[in-house]
Parts: sequence; structure tokens; C-alpha cells
Amino acid sequence: MERRSEKMNITTFMLPAGYHKDSWRLEGSRAEELGFLDFVAELTLLAEEAKLDAVFFGDIVTADTILRNDVKMNGLYEPITVLSALAARTSRIGLIGTVSTTFSEPYNLARQIMGIDHMSGGRAGWNIVTSSRGNQNFGLEEMPDPEDRYRRAQEYLRVVTQLWDSWDEGAVVTDRARGVWAETERLHRIDHHGEFFDVQGPLNMRRSLQGRPIIVQAGSSGPGIDLGSSYADCIYTAQPDKQRAQEYYADYKRVVAGKGRNPAQVKILPGLVPILGDTEREAHELADHLASLVNLEFGISQLEASHRMDLSGIDVDDRIPVDRFPERFPTSRSAIFKRRALEDGLTLRELIIEDARGTGHGFFIGTAAQAAEYMIDWFDDRACDGFNVNAPFMPGGMEAMCRGLIPELQERGYFREDYAGSTLREHLGLDAPARALKRG
Repeated sequence: MERRSEKMNITTFMLPAGYHKDSWRLEGSRAEELGFLDFVAELTLLAEEAKLDAVFFGDIVTADTILRNDVKMNGLYEPITVLSALAARTSRIGLIGTVSTTFSEPYNLARQIMGIDHMSGGRAGWNIVTSSRGNQNFGLEEMPDPEDRYRRAQEYLRVVTQLWDSWDEGAVVTDRARGVWAETERLHRIDHHGEFFDVQGPLNMRRSLQGRPIIVQAGSSGPGIDLGSSYADCIYTAQPDKQRAQEYYADYKRVVAGKGRNPAQVKILPGLVPILGDTEREAHELADHLASLVNLEFGISQLEASHRMDLSGIDVDDRIPVDRFPERFPTSRSAIFKRRALEDGLTLRELIIEDARGTGHGFFIGTAAQAAEYMIDWFDDRACDGFNVNAPFMPGGMEAMCRGLIPELQERGYFREDYAGSTLREHLGLDAPARALKRG
């Protein structure tokens, strides 16, 4: 295994309730503050102190998870508003938020993300999702099928990137003598007419300080990979197994190269949940304690909803019969769940606990030094370009990551000790983006 010359990229999934389900039940979790700014701002500043590339906010546009008593994944922090607030409270860390292409319009999204980018000095990123539920809240009788959602997303990305490129570099001249603030010939209509959208342009906001806000994508289906490999700068992925992660990494980079893009400019970041202790024994005791907090009844209902299957009548200490699995899974993480259930023979109780810990992502139990070696092994063996780390509980889990794990990686020379640039694109080591809008 040869050591890579570049540094890891590390972002963190900002879930103030903690990534481990039901970890909010711990004493000191500050669960009373969920949905408000001060707590999440403190966590973000902790990540900035550790020099992480970015904080990432997912989003859910329904109350379904809370109705199942799952507070981990929720819509309490609407991404555009919380990132706007955090732009004013931070100075260097990147700010990535999720917005669905199914339930929004590209012109509005282009302005919102660009607004965060300007207010933060070039630190914004957009995580693309097409959504699999939520139609009842947006006037749709049913969800569009996946093929239509991804076709809409492809067109949506074409429009957004062209809008972000509709101002040339140097368009703003602020020429007081001539009375010209921007050279209008350097602003360009996009005149897009497609299947889903008609957009004239140009955008009514100046060009990004980082060339274009960062684009992140997490779909691992065929259409998801096609979308991400065409547009994304970073790929979030659930890869709990190193060998499979290496295969995914190599395959994805080949797809990117096949589209004429530089594979080194698309960063693949699997999720990782580090459960850390001062000793290995303490880490396992913490993992056991977190597992003891998981409500098994709610855990069953959450698995049924996530994987769209019926688990009624199955004892928690029994294995799930093969005929209970649907022919077609809703997500790639469901395939991971099935593999753990059938190939690895986990009981329903074990699957509930594993889902509570990682939701399909890898998790590590041990000391900060051991976790650093684990991450380095994956990085040098080209299973990833870094990680999207998920604190298992808050605020203690974030403190252990930022003040324990990150210094171990810094000491070994695998992660920066300070920011070298001011934009998210610079943090990620990405070049200026290729222009999406052709000049004719």
C-alpha cells in the first residue's frame, strides 16, 4: 500500500440529535434545543476549529420520521435558512445543504445557493436529491417514478449550472467614471426550453467567488450515478465494506473519466460513524450503552418504512425470512440491509442496532488512534478520497471527533492543520469549474 500524496477530504453530516438513533436520550444531549440556532452553531464552530472541509445538512420534507419517533433524521433545520444563519457565524468552513429537484424550481434554487455563497465568501455547496416521498405536501397525487425524477434532475442541473455561469468572470467593473457597475455584454441569457423548464436567464446575481458553488450527490442507482458523474464535485456514498468500496471507487472514477471529466476532481466520500473511547474497552461500552437506548418497537417500524417491507410477527431474535424482502428495493442502502440479513445472518435485533448505528454506513468502535489508522487504510488503498464523518451523539460525539480523531490524522500528516484557502472549492482541492454555458 503506497501512501497518497494528497490530504484527505473530511466533511461532517450535521445531525444535532446525533447520528446514532435514540442517542438524544443520553444525559447532556441538549435535545431540548433541537431546531434552534445556537446549538447547531456551536457544533459547526467546533467543526471549523478542527479545520473540516464542510458541514453538511440533509433534509426531509415531511414529518414522517418524527411521527415514527425517529428524531435522528428530520426537517427541523431547513437548509437554506440554517446555512444562511451559519454563514454569518462562521468564517472558513464550507456550508452544504440539500434541496430536492422534484419540489423546487431551478431559478429559485440557483439564487438561494448563490445567496449563501455570496454571504459566506464562496463557501456554499448544494446536495442534489430527487426525493422518494413528500408529494402530499406539494400538490402531487403521487410521486413521479424514478426515471421521470432523474430526467427532471438532469435538466434541472443543466439549467442551474448555466445560470451560475451566466455572468462572465470580471463582469462587475464598478466604473464610476462611466457610470457602469457591470458590463452588460458579459451577462448572458441561457434561453433554456426543455421538457420540464423554460428559463430565460441570466441570473440576477453576480458570479460566485469560487467560480460556482460546489455540487454534491449521493445516489448510487444507475440514474443516480449518471447524474453525479456528470455534475457532482463530491459523491456521498454508503460503503460499509472496504473491498466493495474499492470496487465502487474504481468504477465511479472510470465513469467520470468516460464523460471527459478528470476523476481526481470528483471526490468520493463514504459515510463513517466513529464511536470513540479513551480505550478500546470504553468505546465498546459506549457502543453497548448507545445500543441499549434504541427502542426496538420503533426500530422495527423504521426498518419497515425505510425498506418498504413487512416485519410483523418476526421475533427480534430471529432472522428475517427471505420471502419478506421486496423484489425491488427503494434505495441502494436496502441492498446493504438485505446482504447483512441474508448473507451475514444477522437477527432482527442485530439489524435494528446496526441500522441505528450506521443506517447503511460503516461504523468504527475503538480509540481515536485506531479510527485514524482505519481511515488511513481506506484512503491509501483507494477506497475513498476521504470521509463524511457522522457524530454518533451530540455534543460529546462531535467533540471526540474534532478534538480526538482529527488531531490523530493531523499528526500522521493526512489532514490539514489549517485552512490554506478561503473557499469550499479550495478546501476540497478542486480546480475552477468548466463553463456550462457556451459562448457563441
